[in-house]
Amino acid sequence: MTYELPLLVRVLNKQLAIANLSLKQWDLLIRQARSTMLLAKLYYLVEEQGMLANLSLSIIRHLQSAKVHSDKQLNDLFWEARNLKKVAKQLDFPLIFLKGAAYAILRSLAAKGRIFSDIDLLVPIDKIPITEKQLMLNGWVGVNQTAYDQRYYRRWMHEVPPLKHMTRGSVIDLHHNILPITCADCPNANLLIANTEPVLGYEGLEVLDPCDQVIHSATHLFYDGEFEHGLRDLVDLDALIRALGHDRHKLIDRAIQLGLQQPVLYALRYSSKILLTPGASELLEKMNKAAPTNPSFLAMMDFLFMRALMPIHPSCNDRWSGFARWLLYLRAHWLKMPLYLLIPHLSRKAWMRLIGKEQH
Repeated sequence: MTYELPLLVRVLNKQLAIANLSLKQWDLLIRQARSTMLLAKLYYLVEEQGMLANLSLSIIRHLQSAKVHSDKQLNDLFWEARNLKKVAKQLDFPLIFLKGAAYAILRSLAAKGRIFSDIDLLVPIDKIPITEKQLMLNGWVGVNQTAYDQRYYRRWMHEVPPLKHMTRGSVIDLHHNILPITCADCPNANLLIANTEPVLGYEGLEVLDPCDQVIHSATHLFYDGEFEHGLRDLVDLDALIRALGHDRHKLIDRAIQLGLQQPVLYALRYSSKILLTPGASELLEKMNKAAPTNPSFLAMMDFLFMRALMPIHPSCNDRWSGFARWLLYLRAHWLKMPLYLLIPHLSRKAWMRLIGKEQH
């Protein structure tokens, strides 16, 4: 079965040249990019191809506005990093930056035009209480959570409830793992923590090893049930895989060591199919040899992910897109939580959503 890739994807993977776009195509391209938080990325792609001077002022305004927003987030992140450096000095272990915050502090390829809202940190599970205490002493406090939410986070999840700074408004998600402890595939977080790298100029702040960054990004995307930013996360993976360089040959063995070969397989499969990521198909071939997957099963997952990973925009949907996203939402919850916990949890979420609507 073949899939018609949306305009935005064909521009991102360079199947369609920016120089050949009509004004009508640009209008659609901007709408698709904005829907999946990739408008600032589009600015840098246009800049890379030396096309900024050739675009109309109306187009440039949209792109530059997105870039300014992205630059502000980057500057805010560095300010928060300097404050977190002070927190780290009060601890006897490092704070490990994850995902968007990690890409930003490293100024990596994945950070260019990357939009993110929270700062994700990882520490050992036994260090959660002291880390939470020090963050609170430095101005981050728990956001409003019900007793049920507090209990749910602290008993079953891989993170504590979010912490928000009282004056600056920055939000920290404090993790002790990258998957909930109820998930059968939850990795040994100590393996990740033992393999981190320091951030130059930020004593006490660290990031995951490059291969582990790919694995975490893949795990986050393909275990998640929300795909509003699915294409953005796949663009992250494209950049992270490109940046591996000579470390590329370590990725498959590391994924198998962590027991996370399935999300890495998906990351390689769909970055190759959708974004034509250099080197992804060769790594995928190696993964298929090391951890074979049933072709019929992969065909079913193609039906779902090739739809769910597209921008959530009317021009990118077919009649099966909503159904695919709904099935993947259920799949994510089923993967993360056994049924005896899942059914009461989803029932409560549905009830609270209904109550919330009634209150409005």
